[in-house]
Amino acid sequence: MVSILQSLSKTIHLSIVLTILLFIGLFFSGGDWAFDQLFWSWLFRYFHVLSGVMWIGLLWYLNFVQIPSMPKIPDEQKPAIGKIIAPAVLFWFRWAALSTIITGLIVAYLNGYIHEALVLGIGSGGGKNTAIGIGMWLGLMMAFNVWFIIWPNQKRVLGMVECEPEEKAKSARTAMLYSRTNTLLSLPMLLCMVMAQNLY
Repeated sequence: MVSILQSLSKTIHLSIVLTILLFIGLFFSGGDWAFDQLFWSWLFRYFHVLSGVMWIGLLWYLNFVQIPSMPKIPDEQKPAIGKIIAPAVLFWFRWAALSTIITGLIVAYLNGYIHEALVLGIGSGGGKNTAIGIGMWLGLMMAFNVWFIIWPNQKRVLGMVECEPEEKAKSARTAMLYSRTNTLLSLPMLLCMVMAQNLY
């Protein structure tokens, strides 16, 4: 077991195997199963939650751990963050954001509330559609920030795109402020998502 846990690849593969075995056991043991709309809705909700955990987890890692720790790291060690850790974090961060949005929209479509949610429940009585709609719009704004503001600025900060030192400093500040904006929006977004699933 130790050899499995020492390898991230082996750990993830074993986790996937355990997940599939649990799925087979739980899904098929009920006896009344079908690959219907309910199944696909559940499956994409599962992918949505997985993607969201990765996305928001990395957002919080950046804001609670990496950004506050950078001033405390000696200058000679900072290249390890900028050249190795940050690019890996930002890779998973941006693709998890996109995956969260796509799977969330698929869930909303499969469950028949995508239009009502995107118009914030106007004309459909509000409640659940308003809550999930606010959550969806906050998530869309956050994903926009990731792909069109944070990532382009981070590419300049990390030296993936050539720029002058002044522009690099400005890009670092812009990326940080929009990352903090996403942190600000993350709690209300999660509140709306959980409310829509549990209070209505």
